[in-house]
Amino acid sequence: MKTYTLAFLILISFLGYADSEKKIDSTIDEVTIYLSGAQIKRSARVNLKPGTNEIVLSHLSPNIEKNSIQISGLKKTSILSINFNIDYLDKKKQSKDLEILHHRLDSLLFQKNKLENILSGLGQEKKLLDNNQRISSNTESLSLERIKQISTYYRERATQIQDRTYTLTVEIDNITEQITNVSKEIDKLDDDTKEERGVISLKLDSALATNLVLEIKYNVTKAGWFPLYDIKSQNTQKPIAIAYKANVYQQTGTDWTDANIILSTGDPTVNTIKPVLNTKYLNFTYRNYNPSTAVNRYSYKYNPTVQVVSGIVNDQNGQPLPGVNIIETGTSNGTQTDFDGRYNLAITNGNALSFSYIGFTSESLPIYSSVMNINMEPASSSLEEVVVVGYGSSSSSRFKNSPPSYSSRKKERKEYNQVVENKEEGITNTKFRIKKKYTIKSNADVTSIEIDNFELDAQYKHYVAPELNENVFLTAKLGNWEKFNLLAGEANIYFEGSYAGKTNIDPLSTTDSLTISLGIDPNIIVEREQLNNYKSKSFTGSNRISNREYKISLKNNKQNPVSITLKDRIPVSQNKEIKLDNIDTKDAKYDQKTGIMTWNIELLANQKTEKQFSYQVRYPKNKRINL
Repeated sequence: MKTYTLAFLILISFLGYADSEKKIDSTIDEVTIYLSGAQIKRSARVNLKPGTNEIVLSHLSPNIEKNSIQISGLKKTSILSINFNIDYLDKKKQSKDLEILHHRLDSLLFQKNKLENILSGLGQEKKLLDNNQRISSNTESLSLERIKQISTYYRERATQIQDRTYTLTVEIDNITEQITNVSKEIDKLDDDTKEERGVISLKLDSALATNLVLEIKYNVTKAGWFPLYDIKSQNTQKPIAIAYKANVYQQTGTDWTDANIILSTGDPTVNTIKPVLNTKYLNFTYRNYNPSTAVNRYSYKYNPTVQVVSGIVNDQNGQPLPGVNIIETGTSNGTQTDFDGRYNLAITNGNALSFSYIGFTSESLPIYSSVMNINMEPASSSLEEVVVVGYGSSSSSRFKNSPPSYSSRKKERKEYNQVVENKEEGITNTKFRIKKKYTIKSNADVTSIEIDNFELDAQYKHYVAPELNENVFLTAKLGNWEKFNLLAGEANIYFEGSYAGKTNIDPLSTTDSLTISLGIDPNIIVEREQLNNYKSKSFTGSNRISNREYKISLKNNKQNPVSITLKDRIPVSQNKEIKLDNIDTKDAKYDQKTGIMTWNIELLANQKTEKQFSYQVRYPKNKRINL
């Protein structure tokens, strides 16, 4: 009897505990979307009894960062514990569109299976006919009339089977194509977290019965936004119009329905622990010692819409590197650069590219654009940041000036534009509060939100470096761009009403102006040729002498004058056995340290001009150099 009483008390206690656990509904009120990740703000109404109350918030994203959970609106109630777990039994509810697609997929699979069974049966019948034909001929003494009857039957039935087999095969191929298309559409609307649901369990202690409106905040992964620009220019006499867009993506497993949206330029995934610089002591090292390098400060963020990446890999001097290994991180998908340093790679499911080459420091970059050019540094040298721009690369520093002090923090509460309610400039990031509410579903789609639309005065100029590329690029030098809080990203170029291609914008530089490439101008012709005015190679003692002279011809076929920046180079020796003499740069602006020559040329309509330069190289005749 005591045993039964004890079991009964345990059952009552368990039921009482189960009854004390209360599941409540919550709604998403606001989403702050970072460059990587997002913060969700939910609200939930709770009725508490005196004593300990266990509250369960279910049907949440499984990608919640448990350390980021914050609870407010408690009044005099105290929190005893907060836990986050995954409920594997709870399933995400599918949308109506997704349910229709799944029903259609099931129907197509059933039809395909049915046709394949018929096709298999016809194959078995054909095999049976063939076997029976051999058996009949071996076991019976057949008359000519009987043979004709059997032959006619076999021929007619075999023809029917082949015709039916062909028809079924066509139907199966058609259904297979429909299955592929429906599956792709399901992948767009679905995400890989639908089978898991997150649960936040709260244990609250209340002295009195009370009603609360709880505010729950937490961060999630598998979400973010990346900038995209539309740059439009009608002609070189008008300012440039720039549309600054945010492309939002999320696959958190939970739809953001009718939520207020805030776009933040912050990134909580970046390591925020400041480095500690200690004394560096010199000592003898082993042969393969490599000095430590600074952490790269790349400003680019992952762009999930990129499907194919192409670009050029150069060394620190701008020379192409053939045979560079390029791997999509987390996969076996990769390629190598060709003789000109060019590569092209179709993206599967990775989010970064790794560049490696013998003798050079490996680089890893997020897949941020369909065009990714990179300059690799020798392994023994210290690294500077490689900044990819529309037509080249340069070193940069992230901040133009020192970070603002707390007293200089700015907040613009007034209406910003038709899309953004206000812009808040904080100490470490900028926030754009969007006016209208958005519903952003958890799938592979990208939602585009226009942050700003403005015009900038531009100084148009043409640029050409014919040793590397004889195409002439139209560039625009923009001033007063800092106030728009631009981020590094890809841009679509529209010039004179036509799509001109893509470029990359990197505003995180120390210069007062931002230069972007607007594409190739086919109406300016440039040719670079080596002249044979004198003997190119000769010998003197143990040395070989190589004389080089080049002519660059420029022709303006446009009906208006143009300004052109022409650049070329004379090699710089890094070996005392290799000497350069008789350098003649004519009227070029020449930098002896880098060997770069610059001409700023004004060409009238239909005008032609020529530029020349020459030099002599002396080096040991038993060696070869990279001329």
